[in-house]
Amino acid sequence: MKILLTGANGFVGTNLSYALSQAGAYELVLPVRSPPNNSSLTYSHIENIDANTNWSAHLNEVDVVIHLAGIAQAMHSFSDKDETKVLSRYHSVNVEGTLNLAQQAIEAGVKRFIFLSSIKVNGEQTSPNTPFTENDPPAPQDPYAQSKWQAEQVLQALAHDSKLEVVIIRPPLIYGPGVKGNFAKLYSLIQSGVPLPFASLYNQRSMVSTDNLSDFIKVCLTHPAAAHQIFLISDGDDMSTSTLLHKMATAMNKPSRLFRVPMRIFNICAHLIKKEAVFYRLFGSLQVDLAKAQSRLGWKPPFSVEASLKKCCQSAHKEGPF
Repeated sequence: MKILLTGANGFVGTNLSYALSQAGAYELVLPVRSPPNNSSLTYSHIENIDANTNWSAHLNEVDVVIHLAGIAQAMHSFSDKDETKVLSRYHSVNVEGTLNLAQQAIEAGVKRFIFLSSIKVNGEQTSPNTPFTENDPPAPQDPYAQSKWQAEQVLQALAHDSKLEVVIIRPPLIYGPGVKGNFAKLYSLIQSGVPLPFASLYNQRSMVSTDNLSDFIKVCLTHPAAAHQIFLISDGDDMSTSTLLHKMATAMNKPSRLFRVPMRIFNICAHLIKKEAVFYRLFGSLQVDLAKAQSRLGWKPPFSVEASLKKCCQSAHKEGPF
């Protein structure tokens, strides 16, 4: 099977391209702007991804496209003028770039198109023990999530009018070797050894390791029942932020040093410094139901949270800070 994988030098793409190459059953086409150093894989060159990108040199005899590439950074504070530019950039890359690639994939005879979307299409948070499902109405809140939802829609429209089989995956927080963002911040806090006031956090969050995500994508490459479906996936082991910190500390062979501070204090502080969004990303609940992936594809996460956290933390210790 020949696979075109976009975003192969990104966080998820690096881990996925390695997993696919190790499987030995795939011929990989890895177009990137800047090939990573010290890699045993062979990369090709592609310019910016937008409505004008020419993919013809990369799509010859390709069976499946896995589309990971896109703009993923969160929206910050911009002036009206800057916000317009940012919105335009999200749409150009995440929507028009996806549409352009899928159209050329159809013309090249590609059979299946796997699109990595985001749980943010469903929304930003859930009530405890009320996980998101694939049947929930989309509720994207920020420009990134909106662009992912729009990309899903154009792909589904193309699939309806062609033979292209579209598979959409909406993962929650992804972690693994090389992870950045809030997960890396939690790692640094534990590494510092300072006491952390998070013992009273009883939220519930779903996560998925790069190993489990890669395994699920491999299933979606060929499984007949994956065609034209949306899947929410996770490690299948939801936990509070305090439990996550305990497990990370165990993986790092360090004490977690958690103590209790009432949640209302965090709420007040987040409001005063206008960081409510950061507060909810760290301390709110966001759960996903992976029952559809289990029942329709027979998939179960092969890697435990404990093993995945250990691998992630050992990599950070070996390679240096995230």
